[in-house]
Amino acid sequence: MSDGRPDSSHSPGSAPEVDPEEFAGILALVRSFVRDHVVPREDEIADTDAIPADIRDRAKEMGLFGYTIPQEWGGIGLTLPQDVELAMEFGYTALSFRSMFGTNNGIAGKVLVNYGTAEQKATWLERLATGEVVASFCLTEPGAGSDPGGLTTKAVRDGDGWVITGAKRFITNAPDADLFITFARTRPRDDRGAGIAVFLVPADTPGVTVGPKDRKMGQAGAATSEVFFDGVRVPESALVGGSEDVGYKAAMTSLARGRIHIAALAVGTAQRALDESVAYAATATQGGTVIGDFQLVQAMLADQQTGVMAGRALVRQAAEAYESGTDTRIAPSAAKLFCTEMVGDVADKAVQIHGGTGYMRGVPVERIYRDVRLLRLYEGTSEIQRLIVGGGLVRAEKKNPGSTGTKGQR
Repeated sequence: MSDGRPDSSHSPGSAPEVDPEEFAGILALVRSFVRDHVVPREDEIADTDAIPADIRDRAKEMGLFGYTIPQEWGGIGLTLPQDVELAMEFGYTALSFRSMFGTNNGIAGKVLVNYGTAEQKATWLERLATGEVVASFCLTEPGAGSDPGGLTTKAVRDGDGWVITGAKRFITNAPDADLFITFARTRPRDDRGAGIAVFLVPADTPGVTVGPKDRKMGQAGAATSEVFFDGVRVPESALVGGSEDVGYKAAMTSLARGRIHIAALAVGTAQRALDESVAYAATATQGGTVIGDFQLVQAMLADQQTGVMAGRALVRQAAEAYESGTDTRIAPSAAKLFCTEMVGDVADKAVQIHGGTGYMRGVPVERIYRDVRLLRLYEGTSEIQRLIVGGGLVRAEKKNPGSTGTKGQR
């Protein structure tokens, strides 16, 4: 039974399970797969609004459904600094590719890795790692998005189990999920904590209903939908960590780590938009002149390159700080804020450089422009990240004057 703290065997600062040489091979394999096999099929993904079965099967064979899950549970066991290097490769193609296994490795899987009981881990983690089971992270509600403290889904004790009632929305992979990592309120917030627990709810549990697949602006191939819990009965063993007070901590820990991953994803997509822009600028002509020779186009390319380089450095620094435990709150939010805003600007400039061509369906930068808009919304909006960073700095200064700004690092 858990005491509400992350599993120490996989907490920040743990020794890596994959050495640098081995990881270099994994990274090269992923890079090759993404660029040689996924990028050429981006139009197919967009047209069918689905990831082709053979790409999904190959991702399973490569271990991508469990690359962050510890090796003892059948995963590869990558650290966060290694994770972000992969994420920058995933971001180079349609973001729905990463989405199909992202929840297993990130916000859903990490709840089990960090807070699950031994029995819960034994039951689910190996199946998550192989891709046999797809997990969804059920936190967001119509009235509770970036602030999970406002959620209204309720779990009530009933005999030797719990009954869950409520609704979630924008749940990634819900139409394909086998397991819902479900957050519910068991009591009002009090001096004991937020009163939010998290439960393991198999998708075939009576009372669970998945709504129609959402129609979104972008990220074709990534399925999201509403999930409804109508008097869903689960046993006591479904309570993650065996404690009612694990939920809020688990949500905050998973989201903070996930923000660095999303930041890295944004850097990868920005790199793709930059590469497309440079290639177009070096070949397209206007009035007989290659447009890349125009200084105003060069200025946009320079701004794109600067943003990509700054974002990559920030992501790597934030990942190292999180992994070492020196900063698990401000750095993730700062990285997500900068990188997701940055990729929006880079994508906008990419369309501008392409001119009218960049507004046409089937042109990569047009898809990128739509896809990246979501990055500033999920895992906490840019506005929430600003509150976390700014509020955290002020609280730290009050607690320890002189520790912020140029006098210290977070």
